[in-house]
Amino acid sequence: MSRVVPTWTEPLAASASRIVGGPLGRHALIGRSSFWTPLRVVLLLAVIVLALGWLGKAPCLQQGPSADGGVMLDWRNGRQYVAMCYSDTVPLYGVEGLDSGALPYRDSWVEGAGTPDEQVRYMEYPVLTGFFQYANARLADGWLWLVEQVPALPTALPVVVYFDISATWLALAWLVVVWAVRMLRQARPWDAALVALSPLVIVHAFTNFDTLAVACATAGFLALARRRPVLAGVLIGLGGAFKAYPLLLLLPVVLVAWRRRDLPTGVRTVAAAVVTWLVVNAPVAVAFTPGWWEFFRLNQTRPADPDSLYFVVSYFTGWPGFDGPLEPGQAAVVLNTVSASLFVLCCAGLAVLAWRAPQPPRLASLGFLVVAAFLLVNKVWSPQYSLWLVPLAVLALPRWRLLMAWMVIDAVVWVPRMFYYLTPAQKGLPPDWFLGAVVLRDAMVVLLCVLIVRSILRPETDPVRTARSRSRSDDPDWPASRPCGTREGRPLRPGSGVATDADPVRNGS
Repeated sequence: MSRVVPTWTEPLAASASRIVGGPLGRHALIGRSSFWTPLRVVLLLAVIVLALGWLGKAPCLQQGPSADGGVMLDWRNGRQYVAMCYSDTVPLYGVEGLDSGALPYRDSWVEGAGTPDEQVRYMEYPVLTGFFQYANARLADGWLWLVEQVPALPTALPVVVYFDISATWLALAWLVVVWAVRMLRQARPWDAALVALSPLVIVHAFTNFDTLAVACATAGFLALARRRPVLAGVLIGLGGAFKAYPLLLLLPVVLVAWRRRDLPTGVRTVAAAVVTWLVVNAPVAVAFTPGWWEFFRLNQTRPADPDSLYFVVSYFTGWPGFDGPLEPGQAAVVLNTVSASLFVLCCAGLAVLAWRAPQPPRLASLGFLVVAAFLLVNKVWSPQYSLWLVPLAVLALPRWRLLMAWMVIDAVVWVPRMFYYLTPAQKGLPPDWFLGAVVLRDAMVVLLCVLIVRSILRPETDPVRTARSRSRSDDPDWPASRPCGTREGRPLRPGSGVATDADPVRNGS
């Protein structure tokens, strides 16, 4: 099969290759290694980057003396912000009662007890994420019990054990993302290195629980590409039960199916996703309705976060916002309506784009656009949400220098964010630095959207399409007829940037 050689087509890869002897030679043969295949190399790179991500959170796992002479997690003097190691996983362990065995959605707690803002709270995450936290907390209890039986085993504070167990699963989920991207790009296997080496992984893989949803969504794309739409729908539905964003990808599925006149594939995928989401959510919704509704309630009452363009405009102009000051628990009705309306308009625009494009748009291209549109017009862009875009961006627009520049900028936003939360009173930064970084990040995402729209309207500029053999589908993410076999050991064609792959993908290379 034809395989794109990055050192012939990507200036970033060509420059990086100089430390190992320069770009691939003119008469080289590829696909001959029996062990160091592209898949294994990118997975190794991902493991290294994930290890760096864990080390980045490690300062927040240190312990210090407590007031009663014992030990506790040391977050004194804003350590979590100064060391830029904050992770939601750590405080949620105690806040949500996971340390005491509270069952998500059934058991509640009182927030702000004894104050005018007092309210009853429940687990605030979608169902699978809530029970993922609960299961890891119980695994942590089991490990600590085992340590009591076998003192030679390593141990730590319960919250640290809980974090490490959670981080293990989150890391495995990101390895699934890397694997799925590699398998989706048979002609461009090294594009998966961008997912593996993303600086956003170092910063955010363990900030929250989003790698689980990203793994389900990306694996769903792979299942769809392999002509298994029901499995794809199941995976997307499961992803939607971890975080809601994978359900947004059903719109691109429908649009591509509509444009390709392949509605049965789209219908089966969407139906399987909806049924899966309902099957997962229905038991909790029926048994613990107030707890299950908490996720939706918080999304209604949440004001514009500092990560949103609404907050940026409000801060720099003095505008009080669509709803003005909100009382505790009051819904931001106008802001919610405006945000939802803007997203609906964006979806309508995507439908028009899909219909007017000279060729059926690629699924990954529309997938990136719909998720990016949601983030840009939404009132919340939590930092780890940027992970949603990483595999979609690599699949949609594999321009290495451009994507790496965006991911670096997005990752660097974490620095002024942490010092913004520290506040100037504690030697932090004023909001201007953080909000300026948010605007720069959003501008980069808009630039990516513009270039992807251009690749849809002018398919000859799409690097994925130009690398595809004419005998195969122009969209590797959509079901197509099985490709023909390949011949081994044929010479490279450096002028085109494409090499003949001597090692078929049946061995995962």
